[in-house]
Amino acid sequence: MENSIGFIGAGNMAGAIIGGILRAKICLPEQVWASAPSMKHLSALQEKYQIHVTTDNREAAAQADILVLAVKPYLIESVIEQIKGQIRPGAIVVSIAAGVTLAQMDEGFDAPVHLVRVMPNTPCMVGEGMSAIFPGRWITPEETEEIRAIFSALGRAEVLEERLIDVVGAVSGSSPAYVYLFVEAMADAAVKGGMPRAQAYRFAAQAVLGSAKMVLETGLHPGVLKDMVCSPGGTTIEAIEVLEQKGMRGAVFAAMDACIEKSVRMSGKQENAGTLLSSK
Repeated sequence: MENSIGFIGAGNMAGAIIGGILRAKICLPEQVWASAPSMKHLSALQEKYQIHVTTDNREAAAQADILVLAVKPYLIESVIEQIKGQIRPGAIVVSIAAGVTLAQMDEGFDAPVHLVRVMPNTPCMVGEGMSAIFPGRWITPEETEEIRAIFSALGRAEVLEERLIDVVGAVSGSSPAYVYLFVEAMADAAVKGGMPRAQAYRFAAQAVLGSAKMVLETGLHPGVLKDMVCSPGGTTIEAIEVLEQKGMRGAVFAAMDACIEKSVRMSGKQENAGTLLSSK
């Protein structure tokens, strides 16, 4: 890639994206810029990846053909106000800020900008993320594919309509926490059975990792894969019966419904709280 990539924000997710694109050779270190209010995180990124760093957001914006806004949602308004005069013609602006819509950012920039909204998740930090790509109205299919390729370097990435963002939050954004809870519970039960705790975590986590990989790589329905493990009259079907009796499926449905509903409420509050980016 000949394009330079800039990052406003130098936290964990920005670091994960930078590491992923450099490992995938999507760009070279000298093509990457990052900015933050202080050198605290920037120095570590510069030392690790040999990229350009600055405490001036406008400088990072001016250098970037692709600019990633990797800041907290409440900072988006002030950041856009800072940089909107520095965006290169035709540059792509990517926001990973939750709860700030494409329409809100369009109004904030006050001019046609090639915007993309992305929802990554924390497993991006280990190269096994799931990212949803939501293209804005000014971006081309080719540009959308370029952004999808960048986030594919962190795991997997798919293009969706923005109306599905609350569902994405429940099924991939928040779901690592559900999985961690499941891994912890399985490990606790293994410890109860006599296994040392460190080994219990490894056994439980690897079982989840391998099972997920089976779904992704075989293309088989999860129910078919489940049936392959359940021998007639065996131990696994006994465990499945207990999970069904305890309402595992219902609990997952209820948890995801609650997550989606909360996301919708939060988006509504943010949109109504002074019309975030449009009250100029």
